[in-house]
Amino acid sequence: MWIITGILLFAAVIIFIYEYRLRKPDQIILFESKGKIEFRKSRFYPRHFCLALSNTTQSTQLSVEAAAKGNLDIKIKLSATVAASLKNISTLIRVGGWNSTAPAKAVKELEIVIHDLVKEHAEKYGIEELSSENISNYLHEKVTARADKFGLEVISLTVQSLEALDPEISDSMRRQESARIIEQTELLNQKARISAAKTKLRADEEIAVMENELEMKKYELKKNQMEKESQLAQQRMEDELKRKKMQLEFDNQELEMLKKNPELLMLTPQAARLAEASQSLKNARTIISLSPNDISQGSDLISMFQKYFQNAVNSSSQKNDEKKNK
Repeated sequence: MWIITGILLFAAVIIFIYEYRLRKPDQIILFESKGKIEFRKSRFYPRHFCLALSNTTQSTQLSVEAAAKGNLDIKIKLSATVAASLKNISTLIRVGGWNSTAPAKAVKELEIVIHDLVKEHAEKYGIEELSSENISNYLHEKVTARADKFGLEVISLTVQSLEALDPEISDSMRRQESARIIEQTELLNQKARISAAKTKLRADEEIAVMENELEMKKYELKKNQMEKESQLAQQRMEDELKRKKMQLEFDNQELEMLKKNPELLMLTPQAARLAEASQSLKNARTIISLSPNDISQGSDLISMFQKYFQNAVNSSSQKNDEKKNK
């Protein structure tokens, strides 16, 4: 009994080693169940009952010779990167068959489609109208939809070059492209100059506005200063008028007092100067001279003062004459 069990276990191990394989991370394991293709997600799979497909991307390069309008031959080089589409895995098996080379066969079929699409597109345009960008946009739109029918997913599709097979036409196209680039560069330079001029104009306008605002502020400050100075001058004038008015009132009061008391004239500064003059010139007539500052007290006071001193001078002269006669 134990021998039979051991033999069975040994046979099972041998069968497992021979039949089962370890699934790699970059592999897709497929198996058929009830007429449908499904994925096996376990780490081990039976190799005779499953299909292992590589899930890596595949790159291909195409060189397509087509004819533009006017039967001008052109050569277009493309590069494409594709991978198996997990959403359309049944389509991939139908195109490539139940074997590990199914993705490669599907890529070959897709290359034929791309070749036909490029020729079809080139025939619709003149050679000067075709461009790498134009062809690339067209292929992205068409090839992506066609790739699903082959169970593939387009990762990238690039037009590497586009040139005419005729050397003269190719040279003309290069010169035309060079002229276009130069023209575009010159246009960009002119736009840059225009933009710089507009920027400078806006800056000058802003500076002019700021300078005008500064001048207006200076004017306002100067105006306020002049108003304050005018107010101060007006205040000083009013104070001066008040002072003169007070001086005039004082002089009027002094004049009234002298009119009422003539003897007070002897206490005035003019009388003191006259007395000094009479003492220094005893034998000469005294000349009374009043300056404009001295007669500022009014014409009445001056006349009184003159009469008073005239009488004093006359009496002094008479006394001197009497002494001489004796």
